[in-house]
Amino acid sequence: MKIITKKQIIMLHDQLISETGGTPGLRDEGLLESALFAPFQLFGNEELYPSIIEKAARLGFGLVKNHAFIDGNKRIGAHAMLIFLALNEIETDYTQDDLVNIILGVASGQNDYSDLLGWVRVHTIEG
Repeated sequence: MKIITKKQIIMLHDQLISETGGTPGLRDEGLLESALFAPFQLFGNEELYPSIIEKAARLGFGLVKNHAFIDGNKRIGAHAMLIFLALNEIETDYTQDDLVNIILGVASGQNDYSDLLGWVRVHTIEG
């Protein structure tokens, strides 16, 4: 399994802000680390998020909800989730409207982790 490091997330965020606008910068390093480590948590030597899809959804959810960056938290959450899937050779098929709606729902609290996981499952192309 390929992961995305903290350094890579920060570089991706900088690139997103540069291309789409907003205020650059990390607001809280601890919240970023929490979002990055959550998908790999264990409980009694059992992974809480055992599949790549579950890890991807948890990564996206954590980045959106933790607000680790000054700006662009929704953008980096969606982007990192999709990159994590692609790095691990999982293809997705979705419209921008589909993606925007689920990410805005997560940000507003209308959608939770299980909703985002369901979205990823529905939009994953079986290999």
